[in-house]
Amino acid sequence: MTNISRDSDHVELDGPPYFDYGDRVRAKRTVRNDGTFPGKDIGEILVKKGEEGYVVNIGTFLQQFYIYGVEFDSTGNRVGMKRRELEMVNLADEEDE
Repeated sequence: MTNISRDSDHVELDGPPYFDYGDRVRAKRTVRNDGTFPGKDIGEILVKKGEEGYVVNIGTFLQQFYIYGVEFDSTGNRVGMKRRELEMVNLADEEDE
């Protein structure tokens, strides 16, 4: 058998998704096009750290991770991101500002 290189030994798919459809989330890091985003150059920024959007799709990757399709408000880009790249936006905190 071949050795599979994984980001982690943890298999997220053993439990339910962390985020749900419609959840408001924030990017914890900047994401650049790795060549899989059509119409953008490789290396072009798709999402800046701190940008917010909504979960519009939930898929899987490598039978290990959930991938959350997030549509970001400022750009309209729909980008697939892992749990560790996102954080939940607490809407109650935003309303207090």
